[in-house]
Amino acid sequence: MSFEKSIDTAALPSGLQERDQWVCWREEPRDGKPTKIPVAPNSGKFASSTDSDTWASFETALDYAETVNADGIGFVFTDDDPIVGVDLDDCRDPESGDVDKTTLDIIERLDSYTEISPSGTGYHVLIKGDLPDGRNRRGSIELYDTARFFTVTGDHLEETPTRVARRQDALVAIHREYVQKTDTDGVSESGYHGPANDQSQPTGTVDLEDEDLLEKARNASNGEKFERLWRGSTAGYDSQSEADMALCCLLAFWTGGNQTWIDRLFRQSSLLREKWDEVHYADGSTYGEKTIERAIANTSEFYDPDAGEPSTEVSKGKNESSTTDRRDETNQNHAYLVEKNRLLTDRIDDLEATVERKNERITELEKEIKRFKVELADSNRDTDASLGERAVTPKEGKNESKVTSMWGKTKRLFGNGPG
Repeated sequence: MSFEKSIDTAALPSGLQERDQWVCWREEPRDGKPTKIPVAPNSGKFASSTDSDTWASFETALDYAETVNADGIGFVFTDDDPIVGVDLDDCRDPESGDVDKTTLDIIERLDSYTEISPSGTGYHVLIKGDLPDGRNRRGSIELYDTARFFTVTGDHLEETPTRVARRQDALVAIHREYVQKTDTDGVSESGYHGPANDQSQPTGTVDLEDEDLLEKARNASNGEKFERLWRGSTAGYDSQSEADMALCCLLAFWTGGNQTWIDRLFRQSSLLREKWDEVHYADGSTYGEKTIERAIANTSEFYDPDAGEPSTEVSKGKNESSTTDRRDETNQNHAYLVEKNRLLTDRIDDLEATVERKNERITELEKEIKRFKVELADSNRDTDASLGERAVTPKEGKNESKVTSMWGKTKRLFGNGPG
């Protein structure tokens, strides 16, 4: 089989193309099943995902695939790069393009470069991060970061970014929910699914009216953030889904992880939209239900109104109130450190990409300037030669020739002047 489909190189992240971690592949039957066999672009022999001598540059692999017997190209994952591949198989109808809801959930949360697989029945997502320990495959979902290769098509999923984004938190959550999760996973009283040994489950009971709880949230150290989200602002977030999650995390803290209460409060906020009640998951869960579950699972500390009660042995007086407030604020802020770190990391990635583009533009401009200088020098030499061929009288001699040459250069630089 020959390489029939050209790859849209413009769609591929430049960071991938710059790495010399490319192989070709061709499909061969193995044990009655079609198998993608890696091929070394430099030799045409079998390639190994653990032997860098069998890999090549992107250009070399692409050229081999387009001119020799190969079905496509592939990127090799190694311990020396931060890239993780998420392989989603048998989740897409190649005719209609329909996708199952679990896959849509994973793609939306990873929010990084995603492309359609060669068969058209799956997706490949590339992110930056560290693959969590434990199993790396369950059903049709597989995660890997070393000693494997991804077939690369360049058939970019338009709704996703064109860069490989850092998504460590999303990777950890997806690994826990879809890959590491076992049949013994527990369900807390609040209704969210999580590992039985998860230490971040909500504890204690919050007995407040809605307005009293909202007032506490607005008066906390991150009250401005809460108020912005409550009023429907998504500033600082890549999507409204991230803003939804941020507000739910705040509500999870203040409600003690009460799922029903979080839902009731969220419906009072300006972030509420029709999507909240839409079924988005194979288990019948709505977008809102799943968002609340994840918010509770990702919140490590919860507001406990009893934690600040004065000791029966020693009264702390006025200091008790301030100490309790500081402890509540510290606990609450801790729940959002991961989220803040991700936003900052994404911002750094964006700035690095901008700097890279500007450096490329500077290089192009420097080349243009150099070319113009060469052309100008050549033009001046041609002008001098032309003027040198003109006959000069003994009276004019060399001085007139020199003046004429200078005048020619000036006209070349500034135009012919007025007629």
